Amino acid sequence: MIAVIQRVSQATLHIDSALQASIQQGFVVLLGIHVDDTTEDVAYLAGKIAGLRIFSDEEGKMNLDLQAINGELLLVSQFTLYAATRKGNRPSFLEAARPEQAIPLYELMISTLSVKLGKKIQTGIFGADMQINLTNDGPVTLIIDSKNP
Repeated sequence: MIAVIQRVSQATLHIDSALQASIQQGFVVLLGIHVDDTTEDVAYLAGKIAGLRIFSDEEGKMNLDLQAINGELLLVSQFTLYAATRKGNRPSFLEAARPEQAIPLYELMISTLSVKLGKKIQTGIFGADMQINLTNDGPVTLIIDSKNP
């Protein structure tokens, strides 16, 4: 499982021109689910995401996590994170989990993060065509792979 985490000052997500989700300061997390992923990958990544200390403290050092700043989180499923691009120009997505496997893991990630953060998180809709607008703060973007802890 791969998470691309962007520290943002704000973000919105639209589906068919309708606002689906909106957050202020916090994280936009793009989540790729691999064919080999399990609930253990969810637990690992949720713990890392909830505990990431990448917000500035009073001395300007990255030392605060989402809870410390009362930040928000927008989680979006992103199968294209597992695109294979070595051969040719058309990506292959064979390593990305199929919906019957990915949806339960995505839903588990939503509930696990909600519990860890003590609040509801914002989400996209699995498989929908979404438009995300965000202001990356810093910019700060991290990639965490559960298979490479």
